[in-house]
Amino acid sequence: MGKRDNVPGPSCTMQLSDVSRKTTGGLEVSLYVSPRSSVSGPDGFDEWRKRLIVRVKSPPLDGRANREVEDVISGMTGMRATVISGATDRRKTVLIEGDADVAMARLGGAL
Repeated sequence: MGKRDNVPGPSCTMQLSDVSRKTTGGLEVSLYVSPRSSVSGPDGFDEWRKRLIVRVKSPPLDGRANREVEDVISGMTGMRATVISGATDRRKTVLIEGDADVAMARLGGAL
């Protein structure tokens, strides 16, 4: 079931490991961001784009949505998160700084 509409959808077979990669700086996660949402937080996976969906309340103006994305991911992991690509696009890559295994476990636990 989807979080937003409680309507059963096709079975999602994606996992966090499908949308993330370990790097020397931490964990990079591919996101699809939906700005101006009624709620902020993760909303499952986009299997077609191979990205984690993150909804934010902020509009995509003056970097506000990017800052909220960083805050949402940081809040889920307790680690610093930075948008490293896609600043003007809904498709973004976020770097969660620190130990990649810890970041993966915390983010996975929050989903």
